[in-house]
This record gives sequence, C-alpha cells and structure tokens, in this order.
Amino acid sequence: MTPRKPSLRVERSLQREGYALLAGMDEVGRGALAGPVSVGVVVVDETTRTVPQGVRDSKLLSPQARERMVPKVRRWARAYAVGHASAAEIDELGIMACLRLAGTRALARLDVVPDLVILDGNHDWLTDPARAGLLALADDGPSTPPVRTMIKADMRCSSVAAASVLAKVERDGMLVELAQEHPHYGWAGNKGYSCKEHLEALDVHGPCVQHRRSWRRFAAAQVEAEAVAGAEEVEGRVRTGATRAGAASTPMEELV
Repeated sequence: MTPRKPSLRVERSLQREGYALLAGMDEVGRGALAGPVSVGVVVVDETTRTVPQGVRDSKLLSPQARERMVPKVRRWARAYAVGHASAAEIDELGIMACLRLAGTRALARLDVVPDLVILDGNHDWLTDPARAGLLALADDGPSTPPVRTMIKADMRCSSVAAASVLAKVERDGMLVELAQEHPHYGWAGNKGYSCKEHLEALDVHGPCVQHRRSWRRFAAAQVEAEAVAGAEEVEGRVRTGATRAGAASTPMEELV
C-alpha cells in the first residue's frame, strides 16, 4: 500500500479554529545508542502554499532525497529550526525531558511564536508538566505554545513531515562528523542506532563519551563490571586475610 502524501488539510482546519501560525514538530534519534536527540520545527501560516513535491516523513526518503529537500523546505516554510539535546544531557535528565529540551531549543531559535504546535504521536512531551495549567500562571519564564498531538502526523501534515526532514538531515550530519572522532562505531552509516556493526564495536572498544550510558545496555554492563570489580576486591581481601592468618599461626621453631 502506497503511503498517503502529507498535505496542509489539518493545518488549514486548525487555522480556521483561530491558530494562524502553526508549527509542525517531530523528533529523530530518540532510540539511538549514541549522539543527540533532535527536534525539528517548521512554521506555516495562512499564506503558505502547498509543500514542495517529494516532502514526506523522513523515514520514507533516501538520504540523498532528504538532503535535496532541505533547501526547498527552508524556502517554503514561514520559519524553521532544529534543536538538540546531547547524550550527556540524556544521561542526566532522561530521554523525555531531553525531547522537551530539544523542542524548546528549536522553538527559541524561531523568529516567530507559534499559536499551536502539532506534535507527532499520542504523547505531549513538549509541555513541561510542572508548568502546565494553573502552574504556568505563576511562572515568569517563556511559555510553551499549546500542543495538539496526532498519531502519524508526519504522514498527514506537511509541516510535521518537513520538520522531520530538517531534523533528520541535521542530526545525520552531526553523526557523520562525530564518526571522524570515533571511527570504530560506524556512525557515518548507522547514525548512532543499534546494528550489528555498532554492537560489535561496543563489545571490542566499549562506549565513548557520545554514547548514552544510562541506556539499559550500558547500565547493565556497568553493573556487571562493578560486580566483577567488587568480587575481585573481596577475593583479594580474603587472600590477604588468609596470608596474614597463616603467618600468625606459624610455629615459633619455623620462624627461627
């Protein structure tokens, strides 16, 4: 079955509800073992015309097709940006908080403030629960626009599909550059995701600073390493104690 092409039907319907500036938002890199998680945002208004031909969910496009789409999307969009959260931030804050962090960074780079964000999926990870509802009234910081979640929005909404292309191309470029610093893991090809080549390199070389060490695979390996180290330390203490005990019980005539 041929995937449906994204259009502006959803965006036009929301504009009729009063949301003049609409932002489509999508993330890439959530499930990767290494590198940042990235969030793209593309803003359209009532004057935005039909999306350039070929723009669709980035997962359905070849790398070459995605790269060709970038300048077309940038010319087409009212505004656009991509935000990132690093592997270290993911380890410190968790993936959901870092999706929010990358999304708010993308919004902060825009020269406009959207009236509404269309978010791919069924979970609003952009809105900070601590600043939602009445709690937001007591917060002096910048507020996040209201969010409308939509399953398969990247296949239905032109703005979301375009955002996914920008985020994917920018993050892929970052991993290609990082691959030059850490050539063992094949990031130029796998972009930090789990695959045979990447996993085999991890078994040989272990994780580097760009890996998400809080991920289950690394956390389990760390626990195992600490357990082995602890066992070796206990064994060493037992041996030392046994040696001392043996020396203490040696008959005096053997010491003369």
